Amino acid sequence: MSSEYILLDERIRQKKEYLDALRPLPADVVRQLYDEVRLLHTYNSNAIEGNTLTLSETKVVLEEGITIGGKTIREHLEATNNARGFDLILRMAEDGVPVSHVTVQKIHEVVTLGILERPGCYRTKNVRISGAARSPPDWHSVVRDLDLLFAGLSTHTEDVIRTSAALHHRFIAIHPFIDGNGRVARLLSNLYLVREGYPPLVLEKERRMQYYQSLRQADLGNPDPFLLFIAHAENDALSRFLSVAGGRDRLIPLSELAGASPYSQEYLSLAARKGLLDATKIGTAWHSTLRALDSYRRRHGRK
Repeated sequence: MSSEYILLDERIRQKKEYLDALRPLPADVVRQLYDEVRLLHTYNSNAIEGNTLTLSETKVVLEEGITIGGKTIREHLEATNNARGFDLILRMAEDGVPVSHVTVQKIHEVVTLGILERPGCYRTKNVRISGAARSPPDWHSVVRDLDLLFAGLSTHTEDVIRTSAALHHRFIAIHPFIDGNGRVARLLSNLYLVREGYPPLVLEKERRMQYYQSLRQADLGNPDPFLLFIAHAENDALSRFLSVAGGRDRLIPLSELAGASPYSQEYLSLAARKGLLDATKIGTAWHSTLRALDSYRRRHGRK
């Protein structure tokens, strides 16, 4: 286990404790948070797969039902379907629905309705994935392999992030459907996280190459880079949820945070990029909190 993951794991556990202490959050705040994540997840998950709708266009499609000129019907369906898939996993998590064949097939059906001929149906032929380190298993093995994957989830574990990452990677490796496996995997791992009391994460399209490269490394027997990738995303998700409480957990641009510290913005940005300062990138700007700044000063900096 790398020192970077150990540090991230400590941050995630602390933030989860802070979040649990704040619960129950006001219903309107929760709804606003989930609406924001719903949009970000839908846009980024589709963009990772090549959908060309921008974030603002995705927002218009979801909120106003307007068709964007120059975009395909499939791209519009991918946006509305993925958003409905996100709504579905939130309902499933609230109801305590386990990850199972029924769960997976229902998510796939919602995500690919109107796009694939057989939404919700496992593949009945072998496939080869361009750029993958290994080919998916023979289609006859899909049900058996998923059985083993689901059985592993029934065993209680305190390392929810590791389990979520393993679920995500293994599902994509099995590749149970002809198409839509990545979108389902990202929703499925979020279902597991939310059911375990963690906020849903967003995998940003700007990190697409890192996402695919770390998945390939996991295919070759090294799961640590992908685990680290997922841990960073969940750490950011926790920061966004805690920020609504304000106070020492409010996310502040580093340009503003520098004024409350003995450091310059450039110094804090460097610490954020190195992972020494717990920070979250929103758009193109790094944000952090007073709590994270205090932690950094205790560990690394000036008193």
